[in-house]
Amino acid sequence: MGHILILVHQHGSFDKPRYFMREIADVWRQQGHRISVAHGPARRAVAADVAVLHVDLTIVPDDHLEFMRQYPVVINGRVKDISKRVISRNVVSEGDGYDGPVIVKTNRNYGGIMEAQLAAAQGKSRGGGGGGPTFVCEPKDYAVYRSARDVPEATWRHPDLVVEKFLAEQRDGCYCLRTWVFMGNRETNSLSWARQPIVKSDAVIRREPVADVPDELREMRKSLGFDFGKFDYAIVDGRVVLYDANRTPAVGNFSREQFMPRIRLLAEGLNAFL
Repeated sequence: MGHILILVHQHGSFDKPRYFMREIADVWRQQGHRISVAHGPARRAVAADVAVLHVDLTIVPDDHLEFMRQYPVVINGRVKDISKRVISRNVVSEGDGYDGPVIVKTNRNYGGIMEAQLAAAQGKSRGGGGGGPTFVCEPKDYAVYRSARDVPEATWRHPDLVVEKFLAEQRDGCYCLRTWVFMGNRETNSLSWARQPIVKSDAVIRREPVADVPDELREMRKSLGFDFGKFDYAIVDGRVVLYDANRTPAVGNFSREQFMPRIRLLAEGLNAFL
């Protein structure tokens, strides 16, 4: 059995939301592995067989990455930045000639919510009122425009926002979202259906497993350096459209009976790192 060290941010949590990694770590613990959670880089090295970088921020602070370098095996140790400008191949610039439908998102992951929470926590720890990034937008509230020409001028200028081509997979009058979750060489892949263009878990009316993961998506995972994570994507006109790449995915609104078979499968992926 091995010792697995999981690094979260100093002001971060490993309990909320219901992270995939938290559930996976519980399975590892039941199997006899030792699990340690470090809140921020420790001054002293903690011996471990495998380290997991689980910092729920868009950009991992440099001191956290430096701390990880002391370990022989690091899961997601190469995934520093998951901002939309880094992972997206469909960013639109003002005046670039694209005139199709677009969606406006935050450049930061998950609407910038985790960065705002961090700024508030750091403010409390200093006895002040916070500071840092304050722009937040719930992903379900991302705006969709029929044309890039309809995007407000201020949006193009806002440093926290990105404009992407709105490329949606549609079937039988529904919008579809594919979700690939992986840990090492273990994976699950599913297709969700919703009647609204932004497919979130509370709007899903149908979900089904999908057998094949496109080779193009696997190449994206390799180039982005992911060992563990969740990719939200679609297949539009025969090509892969990556919407989101998340190194700290949450389980969402699945019941325990629904998600535990997936968790147990993903937990087997640890064997690829021991």
